[in-house]
Amino acid sequence: MSAAPWSYSRLKAFEQCPKQFYHLKVAKDYVEKPSSAMFYGNEFHRAAERYVRDGEPLPPKFMYGKPVLDSLMAKKGTKICEHRMGLTEDLEPCRFSDRNAWYRGICDLIILDEEDNLAWVVDYKTSKNSRYADKGQLELMSLSVFKHFPMVERVRAGLLFVVCKELVKENYDYSTASSLWVKWYKGFDRMEKAYETGVWNANPSGLCRQHCVVTECVYNGRN
Repeated sequence: MSAAPWSYSRLKAFEQCPKQFYHLKVAKDYVEKPSSAMFYGNEFHRAAERYVRDGEPLPPKFMYGKPVLDSLMAKKGTKICEHRMGLTEDLEPCRFSDRNAWYRGICDLIILDEEDNLAWVVDYKTSKNSRYADKGQLELMSLSVFKHFPMVERVRAGLLFVVCKELVKENYDYSTASSLWVKWYKGFDRMEKAYETGVWNANPSGLCRQHCVVTECVYNGRN
């Protein structure tokens, strides 16, 4: 059993609490019910994809997002929605579904400006504010774009919080991409070691008592 293929969300879940990750993703003896916020976010993502890709009108409840989506659509370049990317362990591009995919990621929107060797990488967020914004997701998506679109030399990436109309931005350059992979390899190695050794230590936090479904854990508080 291996940690591959991995994704940003899987690595983040593992680092938040290896024990919870084990029960939810490996043993699968506990199930975490989707929250209303997750349903809402998924619904917005589908609506935004259809609006940008197909020109389908946004549902009335998502019209608040139209101005920011229109600003993205106005940018120069080819719009690629919900783009699935895979990378082998040697960081060679492959399809998301390939059996040798070591890493997998889905980008909400890529705007490919081949004339300027530039790509915009956008991930939609429906949180009420950007207080807990995590740029790690942007970095991995941008690094993947460099591999899948070799003409791209610069990436302008952003977490677009559509509710509060905030954009958390970061820029990436192809010349520094290789050095950025080091920490992601280390993160994968930590997860891979847990798979190999079967050691999944709990990482107690303030989330344990009210939000964790793994009731057998000594830190849960509801067992």
